Amino acid sequence: MSQHIYGIFDYHRLHQQFLHTIAYDALVWTSLHGLLVGDKSVQRSGSVPGVGLVHAPVALFPTPFPENHWREACELAPIFNELVDRVSLDATFLHDSLSRTKKADEFTSRLLDIHSMMIQINKKEEIRLGLHRSDYMLDEKTKSLLQVELNTIASSFASLSNLVTELHRYILSCHGKLLELDSKRIPANDAVNQYADALAKAWSEYNNPRAVIMIVVQAEERNMYDQHFVSAVLRERHNITTIRKTLTEVDQEGEILPDGTLSVDGEAISVIYFRAGYTPDDYPSESEWRARLLMEQSSAVKCPSISYHLVGTKKIQQELAKPGVLERFLDNKDDIAKLRKCFAGLWSLDDSNIVRKAIERPELFVMKPQREGGGNNIYGDDVRETLLKLQKADSQEDAAYILMQRIFPSISATVLLRNGCWHKDHAISELGIFGTYLRNKNKVIMNEQSGYLMRTKVSSSDEGGVAAGFAVLDSVYLT
Repeated sequence: MSQHIYGIFDYHRLHQQFLHTIAYDALVWTSLHGLLVGDKSVQRSGSVPGVGLVHAPVALFPTPFPENHWREACELAPIFNELVDRVSLDATFLHDSLSRTKKADEFTSRLLDIHSMMIQINKKEEIRLGLHRSDYMLDEKTKSLLQVELNTIASSFASLSNLVTELHRYILSCHGKLLELDSKRIPANDAVNQYADALAKAWSEYNNPRAVIMIVVQAEERNMYDQHFVSAVLRERHNITTIRKTLTEVDQEGEILPDGTLSVDGEAISVIYFRAGYTPDDYPSESEWRARLLMEQSSAVKCPSISYHLVGTKKIQQELAKPGVLERFLDNKDDIAKLRKCFAGLWSLDDSNIVRKAIERPELFVMKPQREGGGNNIYGDDVRETLLKLQKADSQEDAAYILMQRIFPSISATVLLRNGCWHKDHAISELGIFGTYLRNKNKVIMNEQSGYLMRTKVSSSDEGGVAAGFAVLDSVYLT
């Protein structure tokens, strides 16, 4: 399993009172600077809905990360951005790769149906905007940076990750001498401004000064302040108005005008920024699916388009890792080699040898369905049980999953701060690198690495989503 990285990072050696003081400083800082999430416990009767707040779950100190691997992750972002765009244009590859998954997974099937309809009406996305996040873990055994997944829809925490970086720089500037840590070793993070800049440039390319940007949100959203920061930057830096709508509201209030413009509640929409629509839970009725189809048929810039959304599925990630597949989309051999180097082992469940190995040694694998948002993966003995059950069923349900090599990162000492309480624990971390990509026809307007997100979780926990309640927000300390 994993070894421990301690040394100066052994935060468990710190005195209780000292930690208490830092935790208090951190809580004050989060309140003053908006490092917040919604509080479900706030009573809604008579109050404005969705305004209750509590500090976001955070690590009290940054997590050590080797500088060479940090640079490697940053260099991969523009390559992955370009790869997503090129794969999105290959409808045959998308449909062939997802054909078995379509039969086994209703959600992926509905997304593919919308994609097929766009092909039938010859709908071209000339302006293509991607706000992506590629997540990595550092494998302790091989000392290699391995990709966990690539997110192409609702890649969250650009705003709050920005703030955690500043929080940790503040803590080290106040207490760094006692901690023997230098705040300058925490890399700068400007994710929120870069996300807003990308949205603003897409708005500009759409070329309708009266149009607004629409953020598609979940009805019950805890992570709204992360989204509101993007809206605030768009308003303050770019003088662009944003509106927030659920899929249900889009269905009720939306229409496509004769010129192809999407109008929602009387507002012309230039860019649709999805912060919902990535999970089947977001589509409880046909109303939400009608909204998704309506938006896709319109001339608005979609972030993501239906094809970008499909590129982010686990099955496509697994297909791209097959020998010879990247060469279908990329010409630069160095870029292809860099991508291959970061691919963990990925397999389809129609590979009987791998399935047999996973049944024998389930602790070495993770079983992943075509889902986003945390809390969906299968680990440990449950991998064996699920695989055996699928074999007995002798159906196509196995096509709803992929198998992935389990990554074992280093364990480090950490102090977690959640709901006003801090506690020491042993933790593992996952690095997410944000990428922004904007293209209008043949012209690439933007293709950049755009900040980062570190998520840290207790080492005994398998799942890792912050919004799902498993992890905390963190930052990087370069070693």
